[in-house]
Amino acid sequence: MLAATLTGLVTGLSLIVAIGAQNAFVLRQGLARQHVGIVVAICALADVVLIVAGVAGIGRIVERAPAALDVVRWLGVAFLTWYGVSSLLRARHAEALEAANERALTRRGAAVRATALTFLNPHVYLDTVLLLGSLAAHQGPTGRWWFALGACVASVAWFTGLGYGARLLSPLLRRRRAWQVLDVLIGLTMLAIATGLALG
Repeated sequence: MLAATLTGLVTGLSLIVAIGAQNAFVLRQGLARQHVGIVVAICALADVVLIVAGVAGIGRIVERAPAALDVVRWLGVAFLTWYGVSSLLRARHAEALEAANERALTRRGAAVRATALTFLNPHVYLDTVLLLGSLAAHQGPTGRWWFALGACVASVAWFTGLGYGARLLSPLLRRRRAWQVLDVLIGLTMLAIATGLALG
């Protein structure tokens, strides 16, 4: 139970803690202190819904077609390996992430942008629905929901910390070295999870 939850927490954080359009937007809103609550809520809630959908959907597929789990597993291994290697390569050319001097958004504009950056990103479906769903399926009928809980907590904690902690983290996040270290840790974690998944 605890092991599954911790696995979900670590996996969820590894997938979500990466430089991308969504995280950059949350960070910028946090640095500007504009509509942080609504932006954080939309991103976190969307992740929770997609994670639960992935765990529930993959679970049903496994129950009806156990062989499908092997297909999903090797797709997961391939994706995690690609993700890990990409993170390690990105660390070689990491750039500092600065808050853009953009015109202030309205509350509705911030909500629309957060929603678009979440649901129009194909990687969010690969990460939450397919990847986390398939990894959860290997935790067993009960363990998969503890895994999902860990992943959901990771998502909520990350977006909350990024949005509301942006001011405190801004000096660090403006350093190229900080993102390099982060990308290396993400890459190694992804490769470790891929290895574990490949070994069954």
